[in-house]
Amino acid sequence: MPLIKSISGIRGTIGGPPGDTLSPLDIVKFTSAYVAFLREIHRESRLQVVVGRDARISGSMVNNLVVGTLLGMGADVIDIGLTTTPTAEIAVTGTESHGGIILTASHNPKNWNALKLLNNRGEFLSATDGHRILKLSDAMDISYARVQELGTYRTDDTFIRRHIDMILALPLVDVDAIRKARLRVAVDAVNSTGGIAVPALLEALQVNKIDKLFCDPTGDFPHNPEPLPEHLTEICSFIEKNNVDVGFVVDPDVDRLAIINEMGEPFGEEYTLVAVADYILSHQPGNTVSNLSSTGALKIVTERAGGSYFAAAVGEVNVVEAMKLHQAVIGGEGNGGVIYPELHYGRDALVGIALFLTYLAKSGKKCSALRDQYPAFYISKNKIEFGQNTDIEKVLTKLVDKYKSQPIITIDGVKIHFGNEWVHLRRSNTEPIIRIYAESDAPAKAENLAKKIISDFSEILKEI
Repeated sequence: MPLIKSISGIRGTIGGPPGDTLSPLDIVKFTSAYVAFLREIHRESRLQVVVGRDARISGSMVNNLVVGTLLGMGADVIDIGLTTTPTAEIAVTGTESHGGIILTASHNPKNWNALKLLNNRGEFLSATDGHRILKLSDAMDISYARVQELGTYRTDDTFIRRHIDMILALPLVDVDAIRKARLRVAVDAVNSTGGIAVPALLEALQVNKIDKLFCDPTGDFPHNPEPLPEHLTEICSFIEKNNVDVGFVVDPDVDRLAIINEMGEPFGEEYTLVAVADYILSHQPGNTVSNLSSTGALKIVTERAGGSYFAAAVGEVNVVEAMKLHQAVIGGEGNGGVIYPELHYGRDALVGIALFLTYLAKSGKKCSALRDQYPAFYISKNKIEFGQNTDIEKVLTKLVDKYKSQPIITIDGVKIHFGNEWVHLRRSNTEPIIRIYAESDAPAKAENLAKKIISDFSEILKEI
């Protein structure tokens, strides 16, 4: 699998030739470029960088290479060990570090790993910063530290506990209400670091009974680690048979949250953010943000509460930028990513769990009844492959002209609104494909809308 270089980091499969996979040479190369970039931003003679990782089988090997390179570049390292992405983000600001590297390939299979890069605010890098690192890695005009200037190394395994304490201190997290509700909660952590963090959080929230599925952080994922309904059959079956109130599923680095209701049915990844936002907005009216490919249900919930909804380009860094611009009280992505700025600007499944459990406990309702409160929308996800020489921008321009009478957003590909329905066409950053998402109030209608736009797209391709 080709090495994928993006603004937020470097990812690829383990094993294979340099430059084609995430090889040891590539790990050293990009870590070196990241430190060179930090030196351009921060003129201090000593840099400090946080390093954390998920439980992938390759994690220890990658960690050793990253840490050794950071030390060789003269950067001091705080190694927080097995952790979550949001915990590492909090650790960067908590230690006043200049940056951080999270070693995780998120929802990718176990043969993948990645270097996710953070700035000194514990946030993913901007497009400009990411491109600068890629240029530095290509030039490799880098100087390593002399022996007297090598970085220092220390470990700190307290940050998951600190993260949990920060969540417990949030005004809208009500431990007493959760305790009194005597909830039984199941968790599937896909044998990664969620198996450490999520049960610890549930215990701190005084959940009555916790059922742990795949919570041994071995990195040997028992099923596809992306928390989509088709991958969650084990926990759905367990909940259905064992009188469980709610189930939570996280991806390997714990920044995405899927919810399972008391009947063993998926709550819907798009509705994780919708439900949490509804709870927040009932106490703290304000604006919300999600990316263009997320459900329109968030807009409806936001406006019902008296706030304004804003759409951002796909990508966490873009959502965060829009949240700051519009002073959003809650935001995120429809893949189960909740960003609650009261805690920090990053997708965080742990704070999502705490807020959702508080909402569930205070409502006195079943999980399925909460879901029934929201508009029922369905998203059809499709893609079209195209040749390397295809002028995709010309195709999209012609499509915009065809539907110019409809409301259209062009900040990230093309999104066309048809009343409460919409279609979003967006070029992949890593493959020669166009992703096409369509949403409507019934699965068949979403599929038909997608087919219509795919047909239009294909006809335009033939014409140019």
